Amino acid sequence: MTEAQLATAPLVLSPTVSADPPVVLAPMAGITNTAFRRLCREQLAAANGGAAGGLFVSEMITTRALVERNAKTMRLIRFEPDEWPRSVQLYGIDPDVVGAAVRMIVQDDLADHVDLNFGCPVPKVTRKGGGSALPWRIELFADIVNAAVRNAAGAVPVTVKMRIGIDAEHHTYREAALRAQDAGVKQVALHGRTAADFYGGTADWAPIAELADLLDIPVLGNGDIWEADDALRMVRETGCAGVVVGRGCLGRPWLFADLARAFTGSPGRAMPDLAGVVRTMRRHAELLAQWLGDEARGVIDFRKHVAWYLKGFAVGSDLRTAMASSSSLAELDDLFARLDLTQPFPPAVLGRPRGRTTGTRTVALPEGWLASRGSRSVPVGAELDHSGG
Repeated sequence: MTEAQLATAPLVLSPTVSADPPVVLAPMAGITNTAFRRLCREQLAAANGGAAGGLFVSEMITTRALVERNAKTMRLIRFEPDEWPRSVQLYGIDPDVVGAAVRMIVQDDLADHVDLNFGCPVPKVTRKGGGSALPWRIELFADIVNAAVRNAAGAVPVTVKMRIGIDAEHHTYREAALRAQDAGVKQVALHGRTAADFYGGTADWAPIAELADLLDIPVLGNGDIWEADDALRMVRETGCAGVVVGRGCLGRPWLFADLARAFTGSPGRAMPDLAGVVRTMRRHAELLAQWLGDEARGVIDFRKHVAWYLKGFAVGSDLRTAMASSSSLAELDDLFARLDLTQPFPPAVLGRPRGRTTGTRTVALPEGWLASRGSRSVPVGAELDHSGG
């Protein structure tokens, strides 16, 4: 069996929700909004016979804000008519609130698939006991997952995304994955880093392989998928059922076209010249303007993507700065016209990290968190942030 044949089976979560190829866009705050999801979906579909195929998950949605119908949250959970299946990731710490959020999604037909976030390493999340800190309290973790599956009532599949653990001394992935499987989740995704690793170093894929052997449900691998061939290597080395892609697609939405080709055995990989990159940039800015209903707001939101798209190309600092401060499509067009669009794609950036990179750090946790693994109590104040997102 060749690498290209390793993961051609679709990821099936329910009779109506599947991913073929078995590729998932990871939720990223401020990035995986409707516009970016549509752009990545278009890229995959163009290389997949017109079929979108993968799962393109929303930004992380706070369950408290959802059940209170926070205006920002209701906008974030909105999907376009051509987005299917509609995948939403929920973050919560209180089993009752998480259960209510899932019940609301089912009753109001807000999504076709719910993913639970137990992987976020951001201090404002972990210091409340959420994200990648939560599986340490294994009974609370189990209560949350059971509440989600129970309230989904078989109408939408529930999945879980997690990290290896809090740090090298406090791994949680084995027991948490087994508890999640027992609760009835349809798939587990594991990022090969601890919370302390944050986004630094090299992802450890060995725990992904361990879970793939341990569980009866599909296991997806996450971490250091910079190119399509990394995905094939991960599947070969771990036996995982598919991959989750996060930072690898920043400024590179065509990575999803490459993944579609890789999983069907095609050797072709996208290496767009600067003219092709600019076309994608323009499309991204247009989609943001449409999503936000305001051209200026859309182009302003697009600014953070400029450096990722142009990485490795010979573009002067004055032009980069001007693009990163633009506020209209016409302004962007004028700046694009000043570029040398004949530049080939820079091979030096292939296989290199994109987005945030960090060193190991101490994980912010609630007081006494590590000393009370069996506790089911929700940390005081953990559910007081109703701001949405």
